[in-house]
Amino acid sequence: MDKKKIRVLVVDDSAVFRELIIRGLAAEEQIEVVATAADPFEARDKILAFHPDVMTCDIEMPKMNGIEFIRRLLPQYPLPVIVISVASGAVFDALDAGAVEFLSKPDMTVQQNLENFLADLATKIKIAARAKVPRPQRNTVDRSVPAAGEWQHQVIAIGASTGGTEAISQLLQNLPPTLPGMVVVQHIPPVFSRLLAERLDQQTAFKVKEAETGDLVLPGTVLIAPGDLQMRIKKAGNCYKVVVSPGEKVNGHRPSVDVLFESVAKEAGGKAVGIILTGMGADGAKGLLAMRKQGARTIGQDEETSVVYGMPKAAYEIGAVEKQCPLHAIPQTLLSVLRKNNKH
Repeated sequence: MDKKKIRVLVVDDSAVFRELIIRGLAAEEQIEVVATAADPFEARDKILAFHPDVMTCDIEMPKMNGIEFIRRLLPQYPLPVIVISVASGAVFDALDAGAVEFLSKPDMTVQQNLENFLADLATKIKIAARAKVPRPQRNTVDRSVPAAGEWQHQVIAIGASTGGTEAISQLLQNLPPTLPGMVVVQHIPPVFSRLLAERLDQQTAFKVKEAETGDLVLPGTVLIAPGDLQMRIKKAGNCYKVVVSPGEKVNGHRPSVDVLFESVAKEAGGKAVGIILTGMGADGAKGLLAMRKQGARTIGQDEETSVVYGMPKAAYEIGAVEKQCPLHAIPQTLLSVLRKNNKH
């Protein structure tokens, strides 16, 4: 008996682009494009008629933009949405509205770009079909923590993939800016890593930037690994600095969470806290275990609040996660762990 195919609705105002996706996905045995739409109003009708499993959606469209469409649609029809758009901060607005994944539109004049885009799209559709549509949750946090000067020997390392941009945003918005410096690997393409850093810098009380070699991991700062580069930390006197460099993909990723976490285990040992958030695959599990073995405290997001419970599950199953909790409880858990570390 044939395995049930993932039913996809393609929403884009360009007939050429809709056709490109239909043809590009035709060879995918697990995927079937069941309908297309040129604008959100047509898309709404197609959702009712075809009951797709996943929707791809442009942002710039006539009658209603994709962000507003996603925001209005998902409370009624919690459907995994992949946003396909030009590289801009609007992508993160779409993720904030409830989209689970995103892709940058390719240069359609370059064949290799098209092939890479279609391969990435097929992969993301398969991930999205298994994803939970995120439901934002807020939690009050006891922010009584020591002053920034008391954190200089500590570091917080965070790893995430699918659903991670919003998880990281929610985490940072619920934390005080006096915390130890943070280093973050989010599986994300070049350009988008810089846009994510800029967005988080505006949204949160932290100083957030795309990491460059030599940047110091200081209290109140968050350094985001650049897309397509690996990031590590190195001890530098009483604190740490980051080193970003080209390198082989690890677990299929560059940046890789394992690469960062393993460097944190080696350089910071018990002075670190590792946090693994929502994402597909197992990247970060071995690195988090290495951190825990070196005395670091480790936290994993639970299944219920993960858009995709892949990376946290892999880490939990090998004993890398000391405390597992819902996303909205991670800020309080982190603060509790840091207070205990500070007393030792």
